[in-house]
Amino acid sequence: MTLSTSIITHHLIFFLLLLLLHAPPCPASGGSWSILRPSIGISAMHMQLLPNDRVVMFDRTDFGPSQISLPKGKCRHNSTDCTAHSVEYDVASNSIRPLTLRTDIWCSSGALMPNGRLTQTGGWNEGFRVVRNYKPCDKCDWQEIQNGLVQPRWYATNHILPDGRQIIIGGRQTFDYEFYPKMSATENPHSLPFLVQTNDPNVENNLYPFVFLIPDGNLFIFANNRAILFDYSKNQVVRTYPSMPGGQPRNYPSTGSAVLLPLRITNGVVDTVEVMICGGAPKGAFTNSLNGKFDRALDTCGRIKISDQYPKWFMETMPLARVVGDMLLLPNGHVLLINGASAGSAGWELGRNPVLNPVIYGPEDPVGSRFQVQNPSTKPRVYHSTAVLLRDGRVLVGGSNPHDKYVFTDVIYPTELSLEAFSPSYLDSSLVTLRPNIILPKTNSKIRYGKGLAIRFTVSGPVNLNLVSVTMISPSFNTHSFSMNQRLLVLDSSNSTKSVGQSYYTVNVIAPPSGNIAPAGYYLLFVVHKEIPSPGVWVRIQ
Repeated sequence: MTLSTSIITHHLIFFLLLLLLHAPPCPASGGSWSILRPSIGISAMHMQLLPNDRVVMFDRTDFGPSQISLPKGKCRHNSTDCTAHSVEYDVASNSIRPLTLRTDIWCSSGALMPNGRLTQTGGWNEGFRVVRNYKPCDKCDWQEIQNGLVQPRWYATNHILPDGRQIIIGGRQTFDYEFYPKMSATENPHSLPFLVQTNDPNVENNLYPFVFLIPDGNLFIFANNRAILFDYSKNQVVRTYPSMPGGQPRNYPSTGSAVLLPLRITNGVVDTVEVMICGGAPKGAFTNSLNGKFDRALDTCGRIKISDQYPKWFMETMPLARVVGDMLLLPNGHVLLINGASAGSAGWELGRNPVLNPVIYGPEDPVGSRFQVQNPSTKPRVYHSTAVLLRDGRVLVGGSNPHDKYVFTDVIYPTELSLEAFSPSYLDSSLVTLRPNIILPKTNSKIRYGKGLAIRFTVSGPVNLNLVSVTMISPSFNTHSFSMNQRLLVLDSSNSTKSVGQSYYTVNVIAPPSGNIAPAGYYLLFVVHKEIPSPGVWVRIQ
């Protein structure tokens, strides 16, 4: 090799290294976006899918007049505001119906009850202790129960329990928990010192705690940067987990997100229970943002097998830093990270640099190749954005309002009233011959704990019988970057998939064994073939 050739080679290597250093973390690999409605009249701060394929959304009643009127000239009680702050979205017809709220539901919580009714709790000001029920039907509206709660609940977390009640945990300066419905008129809240211990003075960093019911009947509760296993019936901490490495806060206002990774049932048992927590803002980010300094969001995720005898966190680095983002479980067991910003924190005007690209995470893929960056949206979805999974496998995305009113001009990120859908790559038209379609059970079928269920489905193309699975997903209540009551179950099929005719197949599964693994109520059932899910069907387990 001559001297000049050597110099050219070294320059070329140096140039290639520069390209690698300045290249994006990894190329966008899939998914597509569509605008469903340019405006729904409100900004979707809270979102819940109902078992009639409609989605209830709401923001707050003191934003000022929205852009959708209440029907028949109605106005809120003792108010000149005659506009709606809640709507029902019909997925099939892509239509909106305004709903009536009397009290403020800002930064509240909720869950779908076993009978399919949405029960939502708390809020702001006169809504602190209010319980609101919404029954899925064509002409139904909100029904409000004054003083349905004992304590004020603002920024609390709800979870459905095996007995069908909701547990409501925490809230601003509320370091306890209570249940709804009440067993008696004298039922009182129960102290939870863990919420005091995880409260950072003047910042908090433990609001909207991440809560998951696990198969032994206890609750995993994560707040700030640490977690406990909690027996709510005895008001007793069963186990204390190691703090998340790095000690960075992950809860509001340093808002990350979390999921309970898929629960695989084998012979009636879930052997592995694992939680994953991603993103957030570093210590001091909230205060710095108030002073105009917007710290880079956290780019780490932590996984912990809480079922292990000696659990440890396993940390991974996301391709994109993210705060105020959402984590959703997809029907094939993958995790979608969507919405959010890459700097600042939660709070009015405190986020910067929207993260437009979703990321899909494969929990069972090899380490180092689990994150796949998806194609971007054109809509910034920062503070007060939402996302829920729909029955057809799309993800409904709405909201984004980092202001204390509706503001559409002369700001960096205007209030967003639009509604859009993200379609993961499993919905690509090129995969239609591999996509299952469920024939039986019919939608709204009832299934029994621990009983067998024969599923009949079609696939028009070739099928690998060894790559068929059946999953169930509970419809979650999404707000402030956390999907309450979210869980995905992989049912025990014992490799029973078989062909029963041209393009027709059956798979026999066993329903979840108990309410600890699957609290009673409505779930979406999917058949998954080569990681491509069917459209879901609604089933009700009891």
